[in-house]
Amino acid sequence: MPVAKCPRKSEPLWKGWNWKARKNGLRHQVFAVNGDHYVGEWKDNLKHGKGTQVWKKSGATYEGDWRFGKRDGYGTLSHPDPETGKYRRVYSGWWKGDKKSGYGIQFYGPKDYYEENGNRYEGSWERGMKNGHGRFFHLDHGQLFEGFWVDDVAKCGTMIDFGRDEAPEPTQFPIPKVEIQDPDGVLKEAIAALKKAEDEED
Repeated sequence: MPVAKCPRKSEPLWKGWNWKARKNGLRHQVFAVNGDHYVGEWKDNLKHGKGTQVWKKSGATYEGDWRFGKRDGYGTLSHPDPETGKYRRVYSGWWKGDKKSGYGIQFYGPKDYYEENGNRYEGSWERGMKNGHGRFFHLDHGQLFEGFWVDDVAKCGTMIDFGRDEAPEPTQFPIPKVEIQDPDGVLKEAIAALKKAEDEED
């Protein structure tokens, strides 16, 4: 009696091709169908590790850390300057889940602040917004705000003049200094009130 063997079921060819095309490790430029391209490290077909992404439509670039396809870690986002064509930094700092998170510096104005004194923010970020302690340098007006932020809104803090004489558009009036005429007397009164309160508790 003849023995019939069933042919082994083979996988479709596309599965083998897909496996061979999986991106892992360091790759040179990889282009997306929309023209965006990425140079850097991959893991299981996702950007993972160090790399640089260029978005064709906006011309923006991100250079820094990636985790499973999202910006995560330290990185710098830059946009092309329409006047000069050169890239200018927009944000340099920490990212989590593709959003600004943790300490970072936000650059404002058409020029990089190191050469042209554009406004900038230094402080904490969460969910892509200013959150926590931070300082906003209004270098165009010559003022500095330092305080606490919640979801991009400054909740409390102090505003002082900062390089007002060199600012391109200084405010009309300087911020007056608040000074105590008799700081030692105020301190003695406060200490006396504290001691009196402690004596009354005993």
